[in-house]
Amino acid sequence: MWKRRTLTVMAALLLVLPVAEVGAQASKGEAEDLTIRVAQEMAETLVDDYGVTGVQYAIRDEGTIVLSGGFGVNEAGNKKSVSKDAMFGIGSVSKMYVTAAAMMLADTGKVDIDQPLTTYIPDFKMADDRYKQITPRMLMNHSAGLYGSHYKNGILFDDNDTENYDRLLENLRTDKLKSEPGEYSVYANDGFQLLQLLVERVSRMPYSDFLEQKVSAPLGLTSTKTPLDEFNRGRLYPGRFPSLPGKLPAENANILGTGGLYSTAEEVTLFADVLMGNRPDLLSEASVSAMQQPEYRKGIWVKDERNIFGYGLGWDSVDLAPFGDYGIKAVTKGGDTLIYHSALIALPDNDVSIALLSSGGSSLYNTAAATNILLTYLKETGDIPAIHPDVTFTPPVQEAMPDSLKAYSGLYGTAGSTLRITIDNGEVALPGMLGGIIPGQTFVYTGEGEFTGKDGRTVISFDEQANGHTYARVKSVLEFPGLGQSVLAYYEWQKLEKNPLARPVAKAWKKRDGKTYYAVDEKINSAFYLSPAVLMKTISFDEQGGYANGTKIVDESHAVNAVEIPVMNGRDVTDLRFFSKYDVEYLQADGRIYIGEGAVKPICEGAVSFVTIPASGHARWFKIGEGAAGQTMKVHVPKHGGFAVYDANGMPVNISAVTSTNTAILPEDGLIVFGGRAGDILKITLKPDKTKKS
Repeated sequence: MWKRRTLTVMAALLLVLPVAEVGAQASKGEAEDLTIRVAQEMAETLVDDYGVTGVQYAIRDEGTIVLSGGFGVNEAGNKKSVSKDAMFGIGSVSKMYVTAAAMMLADTGKVDIDQPLTTYIPDFKMADDRYKQITPRMLMNHSAGLYGSHYKNGILFDDNDTENYDRLLENLRTDKLKSEPGEYSVYANDGFQLLQLLVERVSRMPYSDFLEQKVSAPLGLTSTKTPLDEFNRGRLYPGRFPSLPGKLPAENANILGTGGLYSTAEEVTLFADVLMGNRPDLLSEASVSAMQQPEYRKGIWVKDERNIFGYGLGWDSVDLAPFGDYGIKAVTKGGDTLIYHSALIALPDNDVSIALLSSGGSSLYNTAAATNILLTYLKETGDIPAIHPDVTFTPPVQEAMPDSLKAYSGLYGTAGSTLRITIDNGEVALPGMLGGIIPGQTFVYTGEGEFTGKDGRTVISFDEQANGHTYARVKSVLEFPGLGQSVLAYYEWQKLEKNPLARPVAKAWKKRDGKTYYAVDEKINSAFYLSPAVLMKTISFDEQGGYANGTKIVDESHAVNAVEIPVMNGRDVTDLRFFSKYDVEYLQADGRIYIGEGAVKPICEGAVSFVTIPASGHARWFKIGEGAAGQTMKVHVPKHGGFAVYDANGMPVNISAVTSTNTAILPEDGLIVFGGRAGDILKITLKPDKTKKS
């Protein structure tokens, strides 16, 4: 059944998972039972412990589905099975489809992936002459040097408006590059939007039509769709949000090449057959092989090869561990939208793939669970002798630190922030990383230029790279209880040179320090209103260093990106540009326009008031003052209008585009945002809480 071949590969991701070692090989029936049980356990763990509301998974072996299942909960919290026909958004796994599409065109001789991109998109221009060096290969391996992502209005509820994609070239025209094209790889969503545009220009077909004709029809895919396709939206597995009742409307990621596809786990594994070389009529062996090459090694990269990331063409990793530890080559791609999350792992030489899709959670969790299930399957079929146990750790033993390491103290930056690192007495105190997955702690010197955290899992060191930059390197074994471990090596911060500021410049930025700016050009049915922090920017000014939010201050109103960080933490950087109109200060960043908090006034506390959407179409933000707090707000919402209400912690109380209700009890110290089309008038009535004492 299996194609057994020993491979010697460098591992890029370690997922050592908590499945007990099994002795003698089980019979086929027992193998099926054990793999099914582990898959069910992983699905239940995701639902019980990781905020997931639905999971769907499938393993395909030599073209045949050998495992398919799903598990979830309804709004009442009751457990239920998930149909194999339920469709999920697959997020950035969509990048594999647009990469394959471009390589199909390369197979026909219509595209040379090492020619300038302008050969195929002549109207592609940037405010940086180096853009002419960008090639399709650089889009696929994340090395083009693009700032990262233009997300504005890219993910909408029940709305397939393609404004984000339609304005891509316009947005890029004013952007610079953050690095030399090809210098290093760091995740960049805009590259795959450009790749979609290339496919459309060369094939002279809309991308959705190309996928239908060149991929779905030949493979017999009936559940792989884009938001622009006509299909039964009722098949989409519902998303849910903790503070909002009912299911969320259909999430349309209208950035198709970047992350816009829907599919099922079974159909994702069927497409994986193309990526593993089983359909040379669709994608040549040469293209399949090219996609699996370690492209990331061509540029600057973190020294440690064990990593979640190790880019090929499209692939997140082309040498995924622990499979390499068993002599098995594995490639992987993960994906995340605001609602859906996905993981695809393929073993090309074994002709096996697994897909695990979810509503809620994270692609990191899905990859851990998928690896656990796949290792069990490999063990039960006799392809590996046993499953390795978890890595264990001991507290670090501090050693005497060379004084020379103190030179690494100083100001460091990452995308969106700066940090002062002080190395003294063999210690360095650092804040939490990866959103708190790595907790804030003091690291002690343990020899060979490394500082180790108190539990022994995380190691910090400092690299001086070929591009002249010094980076703070992080190596960590991440623990996902019930799912497993994963090894991550990356650069967290880049050392910054001091940027002295003239007194008028420092004065202008000091006034902005700590002030929050609110996005005004995001459609009111955008899924980003689920996470309002994405639509807010609070300015953090480092006067001593001359930086703000990781950008280098140029003058009173302008700062430019300062970080060039490979792997992951240099993604989605931006410049900051402030301007004033009618005595109101605005911020332009990451393709959006933000209004200063000084213009965000308290909502009118009268019984009846009106909010008018201005000619600019900009959303209107308001604070909830003490007089309005506790009152019930009712809004007369025009056809294209809506609102969102948040509590003091930024948690949604009501988003009208989600709940289709027009009332909300206003929380103290909360926020309200109203949106719609230019000229729309929203009538607001407030009704006091009769139980509230005056």
